Amino acid sequence: MTTLYGYFRSSAAYRVRIALNLKGLDYDQVPVNLVKGEQQGADQRVRNPQGLVPSLMLDDSSVVNQSLAICEYLDEVHPEPALLPVNPLARAQVRALAQLIACEIHPLNNLRVLKYLVGELGADETAKLAWYRHWITEGFTALEATLSSGSSTGNFCHGDTPTLADICLVPQVYNAERFECDLSAYPTLQRIAAHCRSLPAFEKAAPEAQPDAS
Repeated sequence: MTTLYGYFRSSAAYRVRIALNLKGLDYDQVPVNLVKGEQQGADQRVRNPQGLVPSLMLDDSSVVNQSLAICEYLDEVHPEPALLPVNPLARAQVRALAQLIACEIHPLNNLRVLKYLVGELGADETAKLAWYRHWITEGFTALEATLSSGSSTGNFCHGDTPTLADICLVPQVYNAERFECDLSAYPTLQRIAAHCRSLPAFEKAAPEAQPDAS
């Protein structure tokens, strides 16, 4: 049985849960509590020397780390339904949307960065929230402009079936809502995220539906 090591509020683990659900794959979950620092434990460090989640352990005990790599691995091994378009240009465009979120927005706002801001740099709660909301605004403004004017935007970020871009979008919108970011300037993002959340694969992957939700 494939095993996902993750945390219910981890955006990266959330992405992988969506991908697994879209593929209709069965998997076990092993919670790694990021707030308690369990990601720094010896066992998790063996799976992922960075001390991060998610890690996907395969049936042969091989491990794949990094959420986008995991999603693309799943897409190659289980090609239906596809998470990336067939056309090379369209594939690049979907990857660009996914990376805008996963590589530009998320790393600046994840838990370890916020903890460093507070614990090491002395930022108070107001400063921490200002930091978080600034980078959401920067990223979501660019994403909204791209999707609202894109000829390939449909019910989803690209066309009318979910792709890797939607897998990244929904967790980031969830986090923005959790930190009470004003999303009124991003109607396209809100529309697409709402449509995604209406699907069972996304609903099943939601943080509140996970066994370690608290």
